[in-house]
Amino acid sequence: MSRQVRVGVIFGFAIGAGVAVQGRINGALGARLEDGITAATISFGTGLVVLALVFAVSGRVREGARRVRGALSEGSLRPWQLLGGLCGAFFVACQGLTVAAIGVTAFTVATVAGQLISSLVVDRLGLGPSGRTPITVVRSAGAALGVVAVLVAGLGHARATGGLSVPDALNGAPTALLIILPALAGIGLAWQQAVNGKVGAVGGAISAAMVNFCVGLAALSVLTAAVVATSGGPAEFPTEPWLYLGGLIGVSFIALAALTVRWIGVLLLGLTSVAGQLLASLVLDVFTPTSAGLSVTAVVGCVLTLLAVAVATRSQS
Repeated sequence: MSRQVRVGVIFGFAIGAGVAVQGRINGALGARLEDGITAATISFGTGLVVLALVFAVSGRVREGARRVRGALSEGSLRPWQLLGGLCGAFFVACQGLTVAAIGVTAFTVATVAGQLISSLVVDRLGLGPSGRTPITVVRSAGAALGVVAVLVAGLGHARATGGLSVPDALNGAPTALLIILPALAGIGLAWQQAVNGKVGAVGGAISAAMVNFCVGLAALSVLTAAVVATSGGPAEFPTEPWLYLGGLIGVSFIALAALTVRWIGVLLLGLTSVAGQLLASLVLDVFTPTSAGLSVTAVVGCVLTLLAVAVATRSQS
């Protein structure tokens, strides 16, 4: 294993831990606002403010943005490869909508299973900057085990309770419905990492993060406007500063992922970040629990997902 791959693996763990922490913050903000969509919009908005400041003071970042624009004009980058932020927006919205109801661990298990499955397809199609990677029996078995883990984790709560950020139509709904949302978000994550990696290969990691946040914020702003028009906005905003750190954390791991995916590929990045997510989510649910608590089935699902990661990792050796 080369030094670059070893560093990439460490970065993968750090990215996963950042995703789990962001999920806890955005979930708490969504619960306080009673609106997960607005929480996601705030997260993307604060992240874009940070990136705009970096863009203003860094000539290197501005040059990277010019390279991205030039690659679009030449056709070496396609417009659809700039849309990774749509998946990021959906993922962050799911954090705000469901974490308070199902807990960080169950959310992470569902996300991870979707990510494992999607990584197989994304690597097989060669959508990432590292090219095509074949689907093997071992990798398929790891993804299938991840699906089983989601089903187990979803058994922890019979009904969706404590999810103040869940729309009225979903209050009291079976938790299985809230498990499906992060699973779909996980499917989008692998594609997001792949296309952001393509953009990062042209203009650098910060340029990729900026494109991601611009696209995601645009999509979330439309959704937020629709929610406010139909249901009204939040009555008040919390004053605790830590509730607004989700965007900054998102900038960090999106930029780091755009760099790391070029070194270790979509699947290995997914596997290492998964391990970081799972371990961090367990710690968060133990020491800063939501109203959902930490169920036995969520822990079992977490263990099964780690086993799925170990199985899929065998194909990387």
